[in-house]
Amino acid sequence: MRRGSEAYKRYNKIVRISMYYEGGDSMSAYDEVSAHEVNERLKQGEILHLIDVREDDEYAAGRVPGAKHIPLSKIPERLHELDKDKEYIMVCRSGNRSGMASEWLNERGYHVKNMVGGMLDWTGDIEK
Repeated sequence: MRRGSEAYKRYNKIVRISMYYEGGDSMSAYDEVSAHEVNERLKQGEILHLIDVREDDEYAAGRVPGAKHIPLSKIPERLHELDKDKEYIMVCRSGNRSGMASEWLNERGYHVKNMVGGMLDWTGDIEK
């Protein structure tokens, strides 16, 4: 499924609707962090819990080192993999999908930050 295609737009709409009906109220606030700050924290040796919500092909093409892959559409069914006592930094291509994931998780009591600008703003190392 190519980004920008009609199928991709329909898919994203379905994901947003399903996440909304699973308890989202679209009024939740979440914190944001820049790609630069994430990179600096990693360089300093800080252990970060990064969740990459992009699709399989995007993740395979390159990701922030150490990022765990949970596509946006799979978050509800893989929620059991996350710990409410940890802070997660959500990552996608531009910050939009990770923003949706951040909002949805925040509403359920998870500590999350959205990496604004996503991989488009990432200048650090890339893991493949």
